[in-house]
Amino acid sequence: MERRNRSLKALNELKFITYLEDDEKAQRLVLWANEYLEEGDIQDFDLELKDLEFLSELIYSNLEFLNIKKDQTKDEIDQSKKLKKFMLNS
Repeated sequence: MERRNRSLKALNELKFITYLEDDEKAQRLVLWANEYLEEGDIQDFDLELKDLEFLSELIYSNLEFLNIKKDQTKDEIDQSKKLKKFMLNS
């Protein structure tokens, strides 16, 4: 029962995280993954099939989000470096 409760809690937290603003969402997704996936994987969740499928969909869509966010952050860092370089050469 404890494993099931933990699994339901993880699912509900991921549902909540999905609707946060981008920056907070990215931070919370990392924390969520560290808490629920670091020592195990999705197969350790004790959920009904429909809930497990929904969890898988949420994880997949949030992975896509994190990849996009990573690229955006990289672009921002590159822009900051260019601006810094320009300012130092002025």
